[in-house]
Amino acid sequence: MSRVKRGTTKLKRRKNVLAKTKGMRGNIRKKERQATEVLAHAGNHAFQHRRKKKGDFRALWTVRINAALKEHELSYSKFIKMLKDKNFGLNRKMLAELAKDEKETFDRVVEQVK
Repeated sequence: MSRVKRGTTKLKRRKNVLAKTKGMRGNIRKKERQATEVLAHAGNHAFQHRRKKKGDFRALWTVRINAALKEHELSYSKFIKMLKDKNFGLNRKMLAELAKDEKETFDRVVEQVK
């Protein structure tokens, strides 16, 4: 069997790992073993936070809608219940954008739901 020299492959892998940790503090960016461990954890956190971001945005929409409904003396939960009863086709994201950017349109939606 022929001999395989692995120098270039190993160096390439090491170079890629250390390039990904560029800008981090301490020995994490200099030592390969610590860099690979940090990258594994970073990947896990990135995955979890991509999922968490969806809930964060939904909470933001809820706050925006609730703030806009205070002028109409309505609570968020009662308004959503009325929307469901009337089979309105607007979701929370659309309602939040209307409440933030187009006040008159949001007021008309609230009046129709009432």
